[in-house]
Order: sequence, then C-alpha cells, then structure tokens
Amino acid sequence: MTVSSPPVKLGKPSENYLNWAYGIKSWLLTTDHKRIGILYLISITAFFALGGVAAGLVRLDLLTPQGDLLTNDNYNKAFTLHGVIMVFFFLIPSIPATMGNFFIPIMIGAKDLAFPRLNLASWYVYMIGGLFTLSVVVLGGVDTGWTFYTPYSSTYANTAVILAAVGIFTAGFSSIFTAINFLVTIHKMRAPGLTWFRLPLFVWAHYATSIIILLGTPVLAITLLLVGVERLFRIGIFDPALGGDPILFQHLFWFYSHPAVYIMVLPSMGIISELITAFSRRRIFGYKAIALSSLAIALLGFLVWGHHMFVSGQSVYAGLVFSILTYFVAIPSAIKVFNWTATLYKGTIIYKTPMLYAMGFIGLFTIGGLTGLFLGAAAVDVHVTDTYFVVAHFHYVMVGATIMAYLGGLHFWWPKMTGRMYNESWGISSAILIFIGFNLTFLPQFVMGYMGMPRRYHVYPEEFQIYHVASTAGSTIMAVGYLLPLIYLTMSLFVGKKAEDNPWGAAGLEWTTSSPPPHDNFAETPIVTEEAYAYPETKTAEVPSGA
Repeated sequence: MTVSSPPVKLGKPSENYLNWAYGIKSWLLTTDHKRIGILYLISITAFFALGGVAAGLVRLDLLTPQGDLLTNDNYNKAFTLHGVIMVFFFLIPSIPATMGNFFIPIMIGAKDLAFPRLNLASWYVYMIGGLFTLSVVVLGGVDTGWTFYTPYSSTYANTAVILAAVGIFTAGFSSIFTAINFLVTIHKMRAPGLTWFRLPLFVWAHYATSIIILLGTPVLAITLLLVGVERLFRIGIFDPALGGDPILFQHLFWFYSHPAVYIMVLPSMGIISELITAFSRRRIFGYKAIALSSLAIALLGFLVWGHHMFVSGQSVYAGLVFSILTYFVAIPSAIKVFNWTATLYKGTIIYKTPMLYAMGFIGLFTIGGLTGLFLGAAAVDVHVTDTYFVVAHFHYVMVGATIMAYLGGLHFWWPKMTGRMYNESWGISSAILIFIGFNLTFLPQFVMGYMGMPRRYHVYPEEFQIYHVASTAGSTIMAVGYLLPLIYLTMSLFVGKKAEDNPWGAAGLEWTTSSPPPHDNFAETPIVTEEAYAYPETKTAEVPSGA
C-alpha cells in the first residue's frame, strides 16, 4: 500500500500524543483516539491482574481434594469474580478498546474517530461499570457464576447480584459507543483510494465485531435488567415459583453470550492476519475470503446459541438444528486458519516475538475450535456438559487464543505506539512460557472432563488431584509469562532503543507515519494506490535494523 505523501516526522514535542508534560488533566479530558486507547490499555491491564488474582485463588484451592484454602461460599465468589472480570472487563473490550481505538483511524488514513467525545465517554462508562462491579467484593461478593443463571440469581442468592449486574449493564454501553464509532468511521472517513477490498483485515474484523456488539449487547442488557426486576419486585419472569420460565433466561443470555465469543475472537483474528502477512513477507492468501468470512461469522454466530442448552429441556428437534448450525459456523473460522497456513507456505517466515504469539494463537485456536465440534454434537455434549471439558474448551478459544493475539498485536505495534523497542529475548521468552503454561493448565482439564469431573466444585475425588496439580503448576508458569511483558514493556519506555517508523518492514498506512504518531496522525491526507499487503515479490529473511 503506497501513499502520495512522504512519511510524517515528529513535529514539536507538544504535538506528540505521548507528551506527559500536558499533565493528568489533559489525559482525562483528551479526545485523541490514541490517548484514549492508552487509557483503555492501562485500565484493562488492571482488570486483567484482578481477574488473574481470583483465578490464582481458585487454582490454589484446587491443589487438594478437600479445598482447604477457601470455604464453599468463598470458592463460588472467587470463580464468579474471575469470570465476570475476565469476560466483561477484559476479553470483550481488550482488543477493540485498545488497539482498535488506537489504530483504526491511522489504518484508514483518518485524523481521529468519527465521534471523539463519544469515544472518551466510552472509557468513562467502562470505568464506572468496572467500579460498580468491583464494589461487590467489599459488599460480600457474588456467587452466581458469570452466567447469572436463574432462578438462583433472581431469587435465592444472598449476594450482591444487582450491583454486579448494574456494573455489567453499564459497561455494555461502553462497547456500544465504541462499535458506533468504528462503524461510522470505517464507512465515512476512509482515505481516497482506500476501497472496501483494500482495507486491512484488522479493520474488517472490527467492522464485523461492531455489528455483533450493536445487535447483541442490548439483549444482554435487557436480560440483566429483567433479573433485577424479578429480584426487586418479585415479578414472575424467570422463577417458576412466580410463574416464570428459567429456560427463557438461558435463551436470552446465550443469544448474546455465544456471539460474544466472536466479539473476543474476531478482533484477535484481525491481528493474526496482520502478523502472518508481515512476518511471512507475503500478501495474505485469499484476502477476500478472509474479509467476508468475518461477516459470515458475525451472522452465523447469532444462530447457534442453543448448543449451550442441549441438557436444558429444549426441544430435541431444536437441539438437532442448533447442532447442525454449529458445524456450519466452524467453516468461516476454518477458512481463516487454512488461508493463514497457505500464506505461510513458501513464505520467508521471520520468528520475532509477534510471530511467535501468532503461531501460538493458531495452535490454541485450532484445539479450541475442534473441541467445540465435540460440544456441538448433542450426544457427546450430554456426556461432558458442565464438566472441565467445557472449561478447557472455552479457555482455549476465549483466553488462550484471544490473549495470544492481544499480546502479539501489542508487541507488533508497541514501537509504533511508544516510539521504543522492547527487549526481543524477553519477548520470545514470555511467548514460550505462556504457550507452555497454558497447555499445561488446560490440557489436563480435557481429560478430567471426559472422566466426569464437574466444573465449579472445589471438593473432588482424589483420583483427579494429579490433574489439578498439573493445572495449578501450568497456571503458575503462565502467570510468570504474563508478568514478564508488564516488566519489559514498561522498562522499554525509559531505556528502550528508539524505534524506526517501520521497524518490521510491514505494509499499511500506520507504518508510513512516525513512531509514535503525531496528534493528527498524518501531515496530509494519504492517497492509497495499491492493494492491501502489497509486499514485493523479492523477499528477504531479514527485517530492518530497527527490529
């Protein structure tokens, strides 16, 4: 992709969005999409740490069959807090709110998002929702699980259910604001010459994700609102004792929550497309197929919610339809994986830190996707439902794959965001530790689940202890792997080598501006004259000296 204007160099220090001399007030009132992306990055990292602490308590408690660390109630509260924070305050907003916010305007040649003030408001709404949710910790916690299943959540739980629901309800508006901003920006603010099929696949992924957010998030909001209404006013909606239907809650909840998996995974796939093409030095194979498969996932994702309900009492015929549709939704995901593999074939692969994360993503996502087909088959699902098999499956998809892509993208764009390079050896070490730790944590859980170990139990038969010990050991290794980037990326801000404008030799508009970008991204509006990922035919195994 080429542009008509030369690369932009940094102007005066006051023009640099990273100039800390502006003070805290300027950051809290900023409408610069890059600064808002950084605010999200800091906030989301904090929530990730809190969710990780809750997960650590769960894993430590499971070291012994009798659950010696936590009481029954505290164990329920710990895994609920872990699930709520990780799903609603890390996994869903992680990539769109940080890298999407930062790079979509630059990737399409715009100065900012379409609605800068709405963008800032989205961060404040996210923080308000997060503070509401975290306040339940000091008010006794919540023990319903992150799914808030009724009638327990709406009637019987003696914990701060409503406060947690209010926090999630509020944070949903943050996602909606961001999705509106992305859709309008992508439609109306693309640079001259940047047609739909010249867009980076990262942008396509966020376009599809924004559609899911706008269509699905209001359903979750209404569902949680109805839980609060039943809990406060005893109006029979979900509780059978009041004339309600608990299966209705499951339909409403999973109508959002299965597409929510793709809110997490689609942006991840967009990052992987960028990494694969950059570090194999080839135009991505089947560009249009990958772009359109994102839209196909967004559509089909709304048609398969019932595969979470095979044992709920829904119609056998409905279960059959949902099972068939589940296999269909695997097709566009498989298209991406096969096309990434074809891109790597005969490519000149450069094994830098971002590429290691990309390779890890492909491995973990493939395992998660294939085990999802087991759960999509009703006969197998009846056997392993509510066991650790399900826990392992969704962690491979939602946690392993998403976080590998998140960290891969963060390492890829870190020089562009900060103007500093990080220590490559530490980056490679962290990627390897996370991959090893993750598999040691969750592969044993597939075995436990198949053997019948139910999830959400902290007292279990002794024959499962060896698997839990392995999982806890793996989670410890994984925690070290997660901690390392926090250390060396922070250090790079102070001692890191100054980054070149394009340290990876990558294609894309974001690499034609300075590192870090100036306030308005470009001195002049760029004009796009080539296809996306237009790498030269003559490839080299080396990257520029800046890397």
